[in-house]
Amino acid sequence: MKSAIYCRVSTEDQEREGTSLDSQLEACLRKAHELRYEVPEELIFKETYSGLSLDRPILTRLRELVRNQEINALIAYTLDRLSRDPVHFIILQQELERAGVKILLVTETIDSSDLGKLVTYIKGYAAKLEAEKIRERTMRGRTTRVRSGRLPGGGETKLYGYNYLPGRGVGEGIRYINEVEAKWVREIFRWLVDEGLSINGIVRRLRALTVPTPSGKSAWGKSTVHNILTNIAYTGKTYAFTQTRVEGGRHYKEIRKHKATHRLFKPSAEWVEIPNATPPLISEELFNQAQARLQRNKELSPRHTKRQYLLSGYVFCQRCGRRYCGGAIPSKNKDGIKCWRYYRCPKSFTIISPAPCTNRSLNADYLERVVWGQIQDLLSRPELVLAGLKTRESEAKQASFYSAELETVEVKLRHMEREKDRVWKAFELTGDEAKFVKEIKDVMGKIGELEKQKLELERLIEASKQAEVDIDSIKRCCELVRSNLTDFTFENKRLALEALNIKVWIDGENIAIKGAIPLGEDAIASTLS
Repeated sequence: MKSAIYCRVSTEDQEREGTSLDSQLEACLRKAHELRYEVPEELIFKETYSGLSLDRPILTRLRELVRNQEINALIAYTLDRLSRDPVHFIILQQELERAGVKILLVTETIDSSDLGKLVTYIKGYAAKLEAEKIRERTMRGRTTRVRSGRLPGGGETKLYGYNYLPGRGVGEGIRYINEVEAKWVREIFRWLVDEGLSINGIVRRLRALTVPTPSGKSAWGKSTVHNILTNIAYTGKTYAFTQTRVEGGRHYKEIRKHKATHRLFKPSAEWVEIPNATPPLISEELFNQAQARLQRNKELSPRHTKRQYLLSGYVFCQRCGRRYCGGAIPSKNKDGIKCWRYYRCPKSFTIISPAPCTNRSLNADYLERVVWGQIQDLLSRPELVLAGLKTRESEAKQASFYSAELETVEVKLRHMEREKDRVWKAFELTGDEAKFVKEIKDVMGKIGELEKQKLELERLIEASKQAEVDIDSIKRCCELVRSNLTDFTFENKRLALEALNIKVWIDGENIAIKGAIPLGEDAIASTLS
């Protein structure tokens, strides 16, 4: 039988003995071995997240396996590893019971009777209360530490240009100047204010001088320099509790300790100042001059000039795979200052990549004229479009056939899993090792073949889906082009690009247009000089 293992730690109890991820996993594996459960590597789930939330990335994946009935049991170290909220635990318990999945705990047992569920609820409530107490004590301790003139600890202690001395005694819990790093902090402010360098210019100079970065990475970045230039702590003013967590719109990492991952600054009136926690490196006057310079650079930045880039998001670099970005270079002529629009591979900027991409940039007006000319010519001939759409439709229909085959394979897989369980049970009853080895080898071989078939069918389904197009949108585009060839708006052109799933690939002088256009790729590819 197959079991999954779930291990969890949170910020509050990560260092507590017996609840580290490794020790939990070791105990759970022993439990699985004792009960003769098979635990494949892909069914071991480890997560760093608060137990008060049910919306956890790894737990969500595990619950999907439960709903698909892909496991027979779930093993955790203790009840509060699954959830510290009793209501959440009951939700999980009901999901597992409906799917026929057993809950097994290393340190305790779960009684599924009404009385047992009541006891479980009480235990969960106690775990939730303990978590809230830990959180309250932690916050109270941080507040007390700040009022005593010491930094609250954690990541807030690190600041380029200083060394932090941890502790609670006299002279501890504060920053001390690191003269080597402090020199470069002063230089960064001077380069901005006195020499008028931009942030990009400062980054280039730091890289040229091979100045060690704060994080130890190979090269300085713009965000690092910006953070230094905007941190008021360099004037000797240190504040705590300046930010609050809120739910972010996008998560770039799969695992988060908290659901509220986005930080926002609180009103300055709510900040708490920590006197004498950070010695000054620059004057307040220099800091204010730097903020004024940054604001002025922001106002003059070309990216704040409103321009339209028809192919924004549709142009790609054939050499490195990056999506081209639009940009503008101001130039003077007899009529004044005019900006030259272009498309360029972002990896060609040395500020972004130490090993820049060698692919060329292209004049935006020229590229847009060429690409739209090809698309307009195609859309103005609906008989070719409709003929091509029929081919695409037949290709897309293959996905339904493959899906039916996939369902059959999955049914067979579930049957073989049950057969494997039967072989194990027969071995436990009879103890006939020779027969067991022969039968289990045969079953595992069939499962392996079915798994291969499943992977291949999934690949074919994905390939068939690539042929699917929004036929109605393409037909509307054809009608719009035919009726309004001379007055096609920017928005209408963008809609056509989206409907046709256009991708423009740049490789030096070569421009290739690809997408859901019902013509062979060679017919819509151009080599231009």
